Amino acid sequence: MRHRCDEASDLDILVDRACEAFGRLDAIVNNAGIGPISRFDALRVEDWDAMIDVNLRGTLYRIAAALPVFARQGQGHVINVLSTAGLKIVPTMGVYAATNNALRTATEALRQEAGPNLRVTEVSPGFIDTTFTDSSITDETVRTTINKQKEQLAISPDAIARAIAFAIEQPGDVEIGSIVVRPTAQD
Repeated sequence: MRHRCDEASDLDILVDRACEAFGRLDAIVNNAGIGPISRFDALRVEDWDAMIDVNLRGTLYRIAAALPVFARQGQGHVINVLSTAGLKIVPTMGVYAATNNALRTATEALRQEAGPNLRVTEVSPGFIDTTFTDSSITDETVRTTINKQKEQLAISPDAIARAIAFAIEQPGDVEIGSIVVRPTAQD
């Protein structure tokens, strides 16, 4: 079964509603992602497709919905939440890391294309205390291993919220391009 993360028309409606409610759109934070990680030889191709749909395609759709509004306003801020999994490649995370690195590349290209009035930031969390592993890892052995690491290392999601707020709160002529937020004990 293929997952479609956010049809483009749904995202246009969401952006329109935000503009109607608040009169403008200051930032879009793209934080949707799944990680049904497994070894390549497990051949979980449907999981790969789902990660590509949600982690990459869904984020690109959200960017596409926001850019016309930012262009009309003459300013805006795109924040893409990625993962440190794309910075340190480890077994079982090949496709997940690939989706993050594809988005990292797209984020940098957008930053270069953006001009002086659109800020673009990537935030890469490490182990964060969320239900992400329970809700998206389909391989039981991998889930158990990751959850043990999470129990030892994970930090509060508030750390990510503070990093995002820090990037948004900067003056309009200041762009925070990349933020890595991880537990100090995470290698």
